[in-house]
Amino acid sequence: MGKSGANDKILSYNDVVLRQSDLDILSGPYFLNDRIIEFYFSYLSSCYPAKDILLVPPSIAFWIMNCPAVESLEDFLEPLHLPDKKLVIFPVNDNDDVSKAEAGSHWSLLAFERNANIFVHHDSNRGMNKWHGKRLYNAVVRYMGVCDSALDASYLECTDSPQQVNGYDCGLYVTTIAKAICHWHGSGEDDIARDGLWFSAVKEQVTPSIVAGMRGEILSLIRGLMATKSSMPAAK
Repeated sequence: MGKSGANDKILSYNDVVLRQSDLDILSGPYFLNDRIIEFYFSYLSSCYPAKDILLVPPSIAFWIMNCPAVESLEDFLEPLHLPDKKLVIFPVNDNDDVSKAEAGSHWSLLAFERNANIFVHHDSNRGMNKWHGKRLYNAVVRYMGVCDSALDASYLECTDSPQQVNGYDCGLYVTTIAKAICHWHGSGEDDIARDGLWFSAVKEQVTPSIVAGMRGEILSLIRGLMATKSSMPAAK
């Protein structure tokens, strides 16, 4: 497919614009880009519309971690209303170059749970993003709404997080783990399984076969939304 075809817009969903190249990524064994993860996070937000859940877009998470003017970060974060959220999920990318959009070679996930006052980092490739996950935690922890800095949320590197079996499915693990955590929170299990957090849910719902199926699930979701949109009568 030519460059112009790859750049053709195929779907506008909430604030996310997807292009033909995104479908091409999902159709093959390729590394997920920012747009696909942002789309799926936006879709999950629609499935779990509670005001206490926030799924942070990749571009926002990247800027939090790499903001060159730390003194301006508080104003940047204010619209996210982090102190009001019980569950916040951040995608973590290992790109350190703020001049290059959609760079990097690995995705992982950082999740904050307020009742347990903890950040948990899930990395599907043997801790490859450990440093980046901790860096994002250090950048955002002071803005989570705890008045006493001595009570800042703790950080946990989940050493038994599900592991990918190839070199390109890290983004799919992020989307699948995010889905499992949101389901855990939405089902009320956070009220009855506090000590275990979502770990059992992730272990059950994030397996290599389920993750492999996520690529087709997202692709079908996009195509379904495209079909629905195309069948709607044009506005007069």
